[in-house]
Parts: sequence; C-alpha cells; structure tokens
Amino acid sequence: MTNALIIGGGIAGPVTAMALRRAGIDSDVFEAYDHGSDGVGAFLTLAVNGLEALRVLDLRDLVCDLGMDSPRMRMSNGRGKELAAVRQPGRTVRRADLYQALRDEALRRDVRIHYGKRLVDAQITQDGVRAVFSDGSTAEGDLLIGADGLRSRTRAIIDPGAPRARHVGLLNTGGFARGVTVPGEPGTYYFVFGKKCFFGYLIHPDGEVWWFANPPSREEPTREELAAITPAQWRARLKSLLSGDAGPMLDIIDATEHIISGWNTYDFPTVPKWFNDRMVIVGDAAHATSPSSGQGASMAIEDAVVLAKCLRDVPELPAAFAAFEGLRRERVERIVAHGKRSGDGKAPGAFAALLRDLVLPTIMRQVDKKNALAWMYDHRITWDDRVPAPSR
Repeated sequence: MTNALIIGGGIAGPVTAMALRRAGIDSDVFEAYDHGSDGVGAFLTLAVNGLEALRVLDLRDLVCDLGMDSPRMRMSNGRGKELAAVRQPGRTVRRADLYQALRDEALRRDVRIHYGKRLVDAQITQDGVRAVFSDGSTAEGDLLIGADGLRSRTRAIIDPGAPRARHVGLLNTGGFARGVTVPGEPGTYYFVFGKKCFFGYLIHPDGEVWWFANPPSREEPTREELAAITPAQWRARLKSLLSGDAGPMLDIIDATEHIISGWNTYDFPTVPKWFNDRMVIVGDAAHATSPSSGQGASMAIEDAVVLAKCLRDVPELPAAFAAFEGLRRERVERIVAHGKRSGDGKAPGAFAALLRDLVLPTIMRQVDKKNALAWMYDHRITWDDRVPAPSR
C-alpha cells in the first residue's frame, strides 16, 4: 500500500489522512508540537460547501453536533444603521471542538499521529521521500503532503523562493462572554463596522456570546510583540476603539473573562508552486485566505477530498499533483480575492466608510437576490467521479 507522510496535525492533516484512507492510501501524520490543540483557539465557520465535503468522508454528522447553525448575517455601521441582512449558510464551531472531533475520529480510523515532530527538511530519494525532524528522527514514505499551515516548512522546501504571506492590515482577537443579554437571535452573525474597529458576534442557543474584533494595524507586529500585550491591555484597547459606537460591544467585552491573545491576519494572493515530484501542499500552506471569507477550513477540507481522488485515479505522482492543482487553483484564489475585498471594508478611512454605507446595502441586496455567491457555497465534490489525467 502507498504510504503518505502528512506534515501538520491541525484540522487539514487528520482530514487529509482520512480522505487518503478512503482512497486506499496509508498515512502517518506528524505534528510539530508535543501535544494536540485541545482547548486552543477561538471559533470558525464551516460553510455549507465544507460541510458537504465532510459528508463525502462520512464526517458531516460528527461536526454537526458541535457549535451552532449560523445561516444569516446582519451588518450595521457604528451609528446603529443596518446596512444589510443576507444569507450565509454554515455552521459555527469552536476550533478546539472541531480539532478534537476530527483528531479522535482519525485515531478511531487507525490514522497514526506523531507529536513533537517539527519538519526541518525533506529529500526526494530513489524510492520515495525522507522527512527529517528537529528531534533528529526521520520518516520515509512514497509522498509527502504539507498540511502545515500559513508558515509551511513544506512550501519552502518545495520552492525556496515562495512568497511570504501578505499581512492584510488587521489583527484578530475575541472571546466567549457569559451572563450578558444582547440583542439578536441565536445563530445570526451581527457585524458592526465601527468607526475605529470591526466587531462581530453571535449568540449560542445556551446564551453564551461568541465574538471577535479586528483592530486595524498598518504595521505587522511580531509574534513576540503581540504576546507581550496582556489581556487587560487588549480589553482596554478594544473598549477605547469601540467607545462611541452603537451596539452591545462594550457589554460583551466586560462579560468576557478571558480575551484571546491577538494574532495577525494574513492571506496568500497566490503561491506559484504547489508541488514537486514527491511533495505537495494543501490548505493554508497553498492558499491561506483571510477569515473574512469564512472559507479557510472548508477550503482545506475540499483540498483533502480532491487530492485523495487525484491520487486514487492518476497513476503517476507528478501527474496526480498537477491534476489536483488544476482542479483547485482557480477556485481557491478566487476565494482568497473575495476574502481580501471583504476584509478591506473593515478598516476604511472616513470617506471610504461614507461610500461603503451608501453602496453596501445595494450591493448586498443584489448578492442575496441573485445568489451571487452560489459559485462558492454550491460547490460539491462527488467521490465516484473519476479524475482524468491532466493533458501534457
């Protein structure tokens, strides 16, 4: 049986391993950290197309017990004027819950996951590929798949000249508030274009309020600089930025016991090279998109299923990788561009904000009326369809 080395044990890694197993390919997952991601992170949206990709792997029911349906979003400006109300089909889940469910299911399906294995190098050998880890250990397989995220070491090995991720001028933070009553109905995203900061929240059916904020940041702070900001400083900064805006933001922040340490927002407009003869990248390693797209996890899940199909149907590895790229690149880069446009509206200048308030209602009504994002949400992958070899 063909054996794949999968680098990265977050969300993309275990899903890729389960997709490969369905295609008859064995795999080992190697996670850089010496533990899993239990309890780590905020929350994310699984769009309906991502949920349908999970269905292909018999995983949809597993995640639909998590989080909440979030089929709608409502947008308002800092003065409290509603700008738009549109459909956004999906399910919002805590990242830690999603990770744990997928990890545990992968283990149940006999996927081997190894911790404390940070990739430092990989070489193509006569018969396959050898991975070298920071602890001095090695692993050999027939192919190597980089599901190692935004700062992918696999991407740099495939192409030492690969571009850096693009900082999109926003920071992320958020949390979970309890004991506070805010306007709205459970499962609806409420987005507020504040004068100085974008804020979003939704209400869980149990009353807990899940929220995030995107403080603008023209400069790209280092991870060390972000880590040095204390929770109390984040709280004070957010309250200062949102002071004077209409909405329950300050009450939500006050009712949050722990504010998540902030992080930078990035995307990749394009990654020129996705593969070589024995290695390929998937998910954020190949096409990180701004959280504004709501598609990051769903794109990684789609990748996993499509790559597994290509490896199943196309005999030679380089041709299978080329087929994978041919099926995925246009779609994911279009989604990255969509996410960038959505994110750009979160921190505009005064004139741009005035223009946004005038034109956004019309644009979003047309989007909703014409189902203009159907290309994104209605995408479906059929397991039984065969993948043709790419033309030379």
